[in-house]
Amino acid sequence: MFDLDGFKAYNDTFGHLAGDALLERLGRRLGGVVHACGGAYRLGGDEFCVLLEAREEDLRSLIAAAAGALSESGENFTIGASYGAVVVGQEASTLDHALQLADERMYQRKRGRRAAAGDHTREVLMSIISVRQPSLEDHSSVVADLCLRVGRRLGMNSEELDELARGAEFHDVGKVGIPDEILSKPAALSEAEWEFMRQHTVLGERILNASPPLRPVAAIVRSTHERWDGGGYPDGLVGESIPLAARIIAACDSYDAMTADRCYRKAMSAEQALAELERCRATQFDPGVLDVLLEVLREQQRREEPGEEREAERAGHEHAAEEVAAQLLRVISGQAAEHALVPARAAADCAL
Repeated sequence: MFDLDGFKAYNDTFGHLAGDALLERLGRRLGGVVHACGGAYRLGGDEFCVLLEAREEDLRSLIAAAAGALSESGENFTIGASYGAVVVGQEASTLDHALQLADERMYQRKRGRRAAAGDHTREVLMSIISVRQPSLEDHSSVVADLCLRVGRRLGMNSEELDELARGAEFHDVGKVGIPDEILSKPAALSEAEWEFMRQHTVLGERILNASPPLRPVAAIVRSTHERWDGGGYPDGLVGESIPLAARIIAACDSYDAMTADRCYRKAMSAEQALAELERCRATQFDPGVLDVLLEVLREQQRREEPGEEREAERAGHEHAAEEVAAQLLRVISGQAAEHALVPARAAADCAL
C-alpha cells in the first residue's frame, strides 16, 4: 500500500488539473515496473496498491522500484511515497485483513517520515506531553492508531486521516496546563476542579493554533469532549455539528481510557468497556462511529490470543525498501512465525 507524500502541497501550488496529471503519470510508471509479476491499482485520492506474486530474491528490487515509480521532483516540489507491505496468507488470512495491516504499516511510516523531515513543532509538543505526564504520550499513540482504523473504514481520505491522527495525538495537549493535584487526584473532582479540567480542550486549541500547520487540528481538539446529545463541552455542539474526527477521537479515547489503570480506578475488562460504549450510544457517542469502532474492536479480540499484548508497531521510523523486504522474507521463511496470524502455507504466497 502506498500513500503519496507531498501531494497536497503539489495540488495547492499547481492546481488540481496538474495534480490529476501527476497521479496519472505516477500510476502509469507504477504499473510499468510491476506488470511482469502482478498488478497496480489506484484505490482513491493519492493512494495506490500493488499485488505481487514475486520470488524471494526479487522482493528488494521490486519494492524499491515501486517506491521509485511514485517519486518525482522539480522546482519547488518533491513527491515521494510512504508504504506498508504484508505477506498474504501468512500474516493475514483474508484480503481485507491484509489491506488493513498494510494500510496501518504505511501510516506508521508516513508519520515517521513526517517527523524525520523536520516537524519540529510536533516533536516539541510531544516532548512537553511526555515530560509533563508520560502516560499521556502512550495513551495518545494508542488512541491515534485506533482512530486511523476507524477513520479508514468510514471512508476518510488521506488528508482527513492525517488530521485525524494528529488530532488524536494532541487531543490531551491542553492538559499540560492542568495542575498535577487535579490530574493525579485519586478521588472524585469537585465542581470547581471539573470547571478547570473542562478548559483543557480550549487550552489545547490555543496551543495548536500557535503553529500554522496545526490549525486545522486545533478545531478538532477543541471538540473532542462534545457529546452527540449536546451535553458535552466547551460549546455544547449536537450530532453532526461536531467534527467527524472529534467524534471518532471521543469514542476511541473513551475505550482506551476505560481499559487502562487510572489513579482513581482500576482498568475495566475489554468486555466491560464495550458494554459501556453500547450504553452510551446516541447520548455520548455518534451511533455510526460507534458501530465501526465496535466492529474494529471485536475483530481485534477475535484475532488476539489470550494474554497477548497489544501489537507494538508504533515505532514510526522510516523503513527503506531493504528493511521492508527483509521483514517479508523473514515471514516467508518462517523466522517471524511468532507474528503470523495463520500457519504458513506450502504454496507460494503473494506479497501485498
